[in-house]
Amino acid sequence: MSDSPTVTDKTPQETEPARPDAPESAGTQDGGNTTDASEKAPEKAKVNWVAEIRGLALMLLGVLAFHSLVAKPFYIPSASMVPNLMVGDRLVVSKYPYGWSWVSASFHILKRGLWRIAPSTPAYGDIVIAVPPDRDEDYIKRVVALPGDRIAMVNGQIILNGVPVPQEVEPRIRIPLDQQVCANGFGANRPCLDDFAPYRVLLADGTQAYEPPTYRETLPNGASYLIIDHENQSLDNFDEITVPEDSVFLMGDNRDHSADSRAEAAPYGNGLGGPVPIANIGGRAEFITFSLDGSSSWNPLTWITGLRPERAWTSLRPELRERVAENASE
Repeated sequence: MSDSPTVTDKTPQETEPARPDAPESAGTQDGGNTTDASEKAPEKAKVNWVAEIRGLALMLLGVLAFHSLVAKPFYIPSASMVPNLMVGDRLVVSKYPYGWSWVSASFHILKRGLWRIAPSTPAYGDIVIAVPPDRDEDYIKRVVALPGDRIAMVNGQIILNGVPVPQEVEPRIRIPLDQQVCANGFGANRPCLDDFAPYRVLLADGTQAYEPPTYRETLPNGASYLIIDHENQSLDNFDEITVPEDSVFLMGDNRDHSADSRAEAAPYGNGLGGPVPIANIGGRAEFITFSLDGSSSWNPLTWITGLRPERAWTSLRPELRERVAENASE
């Protein structure tokens, strides 16, 4: 229908006032044709609920397919990847770099298996989403050993194929004090960064921060990133093992507080229980979209003050330096 105003095409003679005794519902003669002035307006079209539901279902299936095959947003709930990922970070994970498997589907609705479509092997230093062998939860860790590698750990330093992975002392990273809380594994919550309490400092502007011991680790392909290692604990040492084919060895960057491939899986622990089959890798972390520091609530106005603007759009791909193997041969 046209949105323009209705235009009357009658002549002046045809628009004279109706006679007083003429009923209001009488028709008006026009060339022998009579139009009923009391004709009812067209009825309002009924909603086709079947079509509406079908459209919503198709839209939902499209979103699920995109999340399963292309990319999916994730939220960081723990401090196991500090300093490179903070609690409250929201990031995008691409689902296709290593192919597709049972773990690709949203909500892990497929049966577990070792099959993969268009398989590919992760690279050293990639941050990936992994599922432990005993439960359908998503862990986020870093790839530190590939299929066929021999890996051991001595006093917190990775020994890869018999060669120590370089660890350089870096200036201590400064992590602002925030209000994020994390589960402690015993049904209670505590500040996520409470393990760094001994390194809490007061800054010149009156704010507080943590400055834990920081190192730079560089893997054989040149992938380089920061780690935090401030305690002597049982996971700092393990004997050499060989990573099986189609598996990778994963660690968190917060080395003393990460349930990763070094830690037992259930029922003895909450780790990954050793090398992880690549079929259990759900994707690769690409970049941070935005981050909240824990001071925000359901009130949207608090999201503005709770934003960490400096973290938005941060790439999660590792910096690539000179290859360690090339350095060793020089």
